[in-house]
Amino acid sequence: MDLKITTLAGKDAGKLKLSEEIFGLDPREDILARVVRWQLAKKQQGTHKTKGRAEIARTGAKMYKQKGTGRARHHSARAPQFRGGGKAHGPVVRSHEHDLPKKVRALGLKHALSAKAKSESIIIVDELTMKDAKTKVLVANFEKLGLSNALVIGGAELDQNFKRAATNIPNIDVLPIQGINVYDILRRGTLVLSKAAVEALEERFK
Repeated sequence: MDLKITTLAGKDAGKLKLSEEIFGLDPREDILARVVRWQLAKKQQGTHKTKGRAEIARTGAKMYKQKGTGRARHHSARAPQFRGGGKAHGPVVRSHEHDLPKKVRALGLKHALSAKAKSESIIIVDELTMKDAKTKVLVANFEKLGLSNALVIGGAELDQNFKRAATNIPNIDVLPIQGINVYDILRRGTLVLSKAAVEALEERFK
């Protein structure tokens, strides 16, 4: 699979052959869904908490005598049916993480990249560098490339000027190649890869 390389200014910079094993697969939604669910579960804080009846600061004395009142038999006012009582089966602090095999995670990344390639939503840029950290200049460059909602993946080290300029642009995410992930690829409309990022991906999946 051949894709043309462009510069940030929108000029032609040759062509690049992409690996069919990474960018040419038939995307499987079930694998993508599994990886996204795994990512979001790992991200979830799990700090939700309510107090059970054992944690309520209230007397444990019997509310009223057992017999003779004509009312139901109750003991503690901390029981869930009373106002101010503990919550029955409420949420507790826990981790939502679950395991997903490394091979499935790697396959999910390949399928996400292939999905973008299949929908022609990948742009290869030769270098993600700027002389000055000017957001206005970068916005103009992105307009030439037709980018309004994109994930930009650079090499192992991001150019600081480019990173600073892109920080204030809405719907544009910038990550180094180590941070590439299925969820961010799928949540943005276009995937922008630098030449260094493509080389790193092909090296990673050798």
